[in-house]
Amino acid sequence: MKDFYTMGIETSCDDSSVAILKNDREVLCNLISSQIDIHKIFGGVVPEIASRKHLEAINPLIEKALMDTGLSYDDIDLISVTKGPGLIGSLLVGISAAKALSLSTNTPMIGTNHMQGHICANYLSNKKLKPPFISLVVSGGHTYLVRVDDYTDYEIIGQTRDDAAGESYDKVARAIGLGYPGGPKIDKLSKEGDKEAIDFPRVMLEKDSYDFSFSGLKTSVLNYLNQKSQKNEEINKADVAASFQEAVVDVLVAKSMRLLDETGLKTLAVSGGVAANSRLKERLKEECDKRDIRFYNPDIILCTDNAAMIAMAGYLNYKAGERSDSYLKVYPNLGL
Repeated sequence: MKDFYTMGIETSCDDSSVAILKNDREVLCNLISSQIDIHKIFGGVVPEIASRKHLEAINPLIEKALMDTGLSYDDIDLISVTKGPGLIGSLLVGISAAKALSLSTNTPMIGTNHMQGHICANYLSNKKLKPPFISLVVSGGHTYLVRVDDYTDYEIIGQTRDDAAGESYDKVARAIGLGYPGGPKIDKLSKEGDKEAIDFPRVMLEKDSYDFSFSGLKTSVLNYLNQKSQKNEEINKADVAASFQEAVVDVLVAKSMRLLDETGLKTLAVSGGVAANSRLKERLKEECDKRDIRFYNPDIILCTDNAAMIAMAGYLNYKAGERSDSYLKVYPNLGL
C-alpha cells in the first residue's frame, strides 16, 4: 500500500512552519522559523512585520522540508494549511503558498482550523491516544475545554469570555517588566517565588460554568502593582509571578477535573502554548493520578504553533471526506 504524505503549512501568528507527515502519525520533518527575537523589541507581535517575515521564510521552508525528507512535489498527496484563527496578513501568506502549490502540482488542499491542530498535536506525541477524551486547549488567544468524541467530532464545553490564559501571561509579564514572550518567563521566575504570597482571585464564573475569564485576575495583578508603587513599597516579582500563575492553574485544573468527574471520561489531553507550562503540567498530572485518569501532553515543540499539528488535523479531516477548493479564504476569528 502506497504511503500517504501530507504537507502542513502554518503561518497564523509569528512562527512560519512547514512539516511533512507520513501516513497517520509519523512526522518526517517539522521546520519552524521563529520571529521572537524580532517582536520582543516591541513587547509583542507586530502584524505587519510578521506578515513580511512569513513571506521571506515560507518558500525556503517548503524547499528545505522536501530536501530533508528526500521527497519531491509529486510525492505530496495533500497540502494542509491553517485558515484561521490568526492574524489576517499572516494567514494570507500561508494560504497563498498552499494555493500556488496545489494549483501547480494538482495536489488536493485543505484549510485547517488552528485550534483543532492544537488538539491533534497530542496524537503525534502519544501514538496510543484515541477518542473519546477531554481536551484542555490553552494558547495565547484561546482557552477551551472540549469533549473529543471522535477524530473530527468536537463539542465545546467551555471557552474564554475575555483574556485567554496565554494572553494574561503576556500582559502580566509586561507589567512586571519581564518582556515578551511572557509565558516562559513567568514560568521560570515563579520557581523562585512564593505561590501563596499574594491572594489573587480565582474566577469561576456562574455555578457549573465551564467558561473561563482571566481579565479580572489580570486587573487584580495590575492593581496590586499600582498600590505597591504608590506606597513606594518593594515589589517581589517572583512572588507576583508565582501567585499569578497559581491562580491561573487553579482555575484550569479545577474546571478540567470537574468535567472529567461529570462525564466519566478517563483521559485528559492538554495542548497549546501554555501546555508547556511546568506548573500546569505538574498539577494536572497530580490530579489525574488521584482519579486514575490518563494524562497526555505534547512534546514542547508541538505545544507552540507548528505545521506538524496542522498536517495531522488536515489528514484526519481529509480522510473524513472534507475538501477545500481554490476559493479558500482566511478566517481570522474562526472558532473551534
